Amino acid sequence: MILFPAIDILDGRAVRLLYGKKELVTDYGEPLDRAKQWIDDGAEYLHVVDLSGAFDGDSHINRTLEQIAKLGVPVQSGGGLRSFEDVTDRLNAGATRVILGTVCYTDPELFARLTQRYGEKIVAGIDAKDGMLSIKGWTQISSLSAVEFGKQAKGMGVSCAVFTDISKDGAMQGASVEATQQMQQQTGLNVIASGGIASMDDLLKIKQAGLYGAILGRSIYTGAIDLNEAIHACK
Repeated sequence: MILFPAIDILDGRAVRLLYGKKELVTDYGEPLDRAKQWIDDGAEYLHVVDLSGAFDGDSHINRTLEQIAKLGVPVQSGGGLRSFEDVTDRLNAGATRVILGTVCYTDPELFARLTQRYGEKIVAGIDAKDGMLSIKGWTQISSLSAVEFGKQAKGMGVSCAVFTDISKDGAMQGASVEATQQMQQQTGLNVIASGGIASMDDLLKIKQAGLYGAILGRSIYTGAIDLNEAIHACK
């Protein structure tokens, strides 16, 4: 199982949000410093998100991403990707693969073009609240279930997805292991668990569920989980 330390960038700073709400933010300094910290702790992949882009639809982090990518660890990146050019620019900035959420739902034709062009470099971002797909920086709930959306993404050629339970995100109240496992089983996608992971026990449950990976956010920023220890335990 791959662990993905998260670096969420809002207004140029590494932050963590509670329940995905912009007003419930904790500042953790320079994104590049956090990237170096996680790599020093053994990270083999990084998860870098443009929160400003997710909220307003314009990408802001490519220059920062270039600096992070030069550290030599692969990066998956999302947030603010609304066009073919946005995705191409993010990949050219150094992302190994990109996560697409809102655009998958609002513009399926564009999503299909991107998967045809970039293949496994495209990851579906599936954000759910009460089982329904959430879009536009978690500010809107769609009429489509998260699982149905996952099936559609799989049908378009996507092989990997990040699944986030918004009700858990940033709260460190335990991961939604069962819902994430169902997403993987019912869609056939390789699913990365995100949201609510608070302890090594959560991580071991995710590993035992056979999930592809897990994103670690607040738990490693606060020290509740030791990243180096977690990486060794999940290999």
